[in-house]
Amino acid sequence: MKIFQCGNCKNSVFFENYTCDSCGHLLGFRATDLKMVTFKAKTNVLLSAREQIEYKYCKNKDYNVCNWIIKKNDPEDYCTACKLNRTIPNLSDTDNFINWKQLEIAKHRLIYQLLKIGLPLPSKMQVKEGLCFDFVAHQDNPSLMTGHANGVITILIKEADSVLREKMRKQFLEPYRTLVGHLRHEVGHYFWDRLVRTNTILLKEFRTIFGDERLDYGKALQTYYQEGAPVDKREQFISRYATAHPWEDWAETWAHYLHIMDMVETAFFFGLNVKPVVKKKKIRRDMKAKVTFDPYTIEDFEVIIKTCVPLSFAVNSINRAMGIPDVYPFVISPGVIIKLKFIHRLLLPKR
Repeated sequence: MKIFQCGNCKNSVFFENYTCDSCGHLLGFRATDLKMVTFKAKTNVLLSAREQIEYKYCKNKDYNVCNWIIKKNDPEDYCTACKLNRTIPNLSDTDNFINWKQLEIAKHRLIYQLLKIGLPLPSKMQVKEGLCFDFVAHQDNPSLMTGHANGVITILIKEADSVLREKMRKQFLEPYRTLVGHLRHEVGHYFWDRLVRTNTILLKEFRTIFGDERLDYGKALQTYYQEGAPVDKREQFISRYATAHPWEDWAETWAHYLHIMDMVETAFFFGLNVKPVVKKKKIRRDMKAKVTFDPYTIEDFEVIIKTCVPLSFAVNSINRAMGIPDVYPFVISPGVIIKLKFIHRLLLPKR
């Protein structure tokens, strides 16, 4: 994600900030151009300092889970991200509220990224082929599971409980399990339906690269959970779960594509470079990286991946120095790069 600044004092602010920590001016994220807008502090009128346009906060600011703004005369009360919510948990339950807030933080970051790519995000409550989110408590409906079906992304709010999430990560032998990872994975299923399923040319190419999705999905998952990932095929997949079925391979690869793009974009805006220092030894060229570009402007994915590899090695090393698990605990094999390139080519026209 890019770095945002207060328009008044130029102090750097986080994507989720409601106010500038330095000067106290109010802040609001505007989805139409992906900018942070600054307003005067201690005022009931959200009048942008530069453009003199009046705005209002998304209604979910009442719960302190959204700092996005819309024009005051807009009949919609919810922002681009929050209007995709079809179901939220009972917020009178303190645990539900805390977990939902964490989910909203992750979801807003997901929506920012999809908007930057240029993907359409129609609400399913308005369009049959649209997208929506159901954030649900398991006790309300024990049969529900995290997943995607016909544009509905269901996330069990217990996923926001870090203790339970870690327990499930170990149970399923996963090196990585996060809220934004879940959301990126599930939205990948939605965009497979929107971008690949109905395009005969792309579908043929998809089957060549990922496999035939007509394989019985239920049986494939059952086999995976009983037998695990085939050892001889793991190098062709980004994760164990990706081996279960071509749909899951796609969704896992899609999620990792978004991981990589966000990582490199953030590194670019922070001006990060990787140049290992080893005395009397030459450093392999593939372990150096100078992040001089916004990845969303690059057509050749090879350039992005050559930057991502040394970058992830560097940040993983920093985490290990602090006794923290790797930020990106994955090996990107040549087979996986082919799949990532397919997604990159697919999304280039959207920008």
